[in-house]
Amino acid sequence: EFTLGLSFCWIGAILLGVGFHLRDRTYAPYSSAVGWSLLGLFFYLQSSHFVEISDPILVAMTAGALPAGIALGVWEVRNWETAPESLVWLRGAVVWSVIPYYTVYSIPVLNMAFVSFTAHSTEWLLEFTGLGSYDVGLMRVDLPEGEMLASQWEGSKWLLTEPLGENGFFVPLNHSDGTPVSVSFILACSGLQSMIIFVGAIFALGSVPWKRRARALLIVLPTIHVLNVFRNAGIVWLSDTYVGWSLLGIEMFDFTHSYAAKFASLFAMFLMAIALFDLLPELHRHILRILRPIMDIMGGNGKESSS
Repeated sequence: EFTLGLSFCWIGAILLGVGFHLRDRTYAPYSSAVGWSLLGLFFYLQSSHFVEISDPILVAMTAGALPAGIALGVWEVRNWETAPESLVWLRGAVVWSVIPYYTVYSIPVLNMAFVSFTAHSTEWLLEFTGLGSYDVGLMRVDLPEGEMLASQWEGSKWLLTEPLGENGFFVPLNHSDGTPVSVSFILACSGLQSMIIFVGAIFALGSVPWKRRARALLIVLPTIHVLNVFRNAGIVWLSDTYVGWSLLGIEMFDFTHSYAAKFASLFAMFLMAIALFDLLPELHRHILRILRPIMDIMGGNGKESSS
């Protein structure tokens, strides 16, 4: 199941990459249509995991990935003669979001580096703001048969060839006296998902000079990292301070991590996108054109959009 799922991801990304980089070939729309469907299937298969950890936002997003992928595939085929420029941009945006993220995920040494950097950045902020005295623990790996120190793990450090447990590579956080904190850091805590969404969207703007794209990335990436460190520090402090707190059966960690922080992150990404529109108006135009068919359906307009 692990190998099959990643195969869907990589094959789908490669096919979309063909559709983006070889957009003038007659087979590009068909390659993209299959790529959309495979990527949609890959993300759809992740939904059961998010059901288990009670993350409603990611459940909705992953469950909707398959119908969205199929719909995009149909859009590709129906416009096979003259693919809309914005649809081609979306191919590239997804390709160059998926490939960097799953490259980091699939190379343990990179995976662990991102996790460690995130943990130490959060620990530094907690110490700097006086919210507590903490120590970052040793890197560990969560396997189906149990946890162990990453230094004792016999798997390849350069290519992930076996399934990991729910936490993957993770770093526990302890109080300075050695008492464990109920929060650990995993790759999903790094903010990498948010970063690569913007990386893909900006990189795919082929008509925009590299200077403007590089400037946009220099604005976005550090900002996301800083905001993410504050997010992580808030989750740690609230979960560690209000241990017995609950709302409708939802404990503090689940409330801050799965609800409050998710909505705050989405809102921050929305504001960041708006800020980028002045620097990259092409990005704004592409997003509006991609959303147009959805808005037409919601508005009861049955006419097909071709751009």
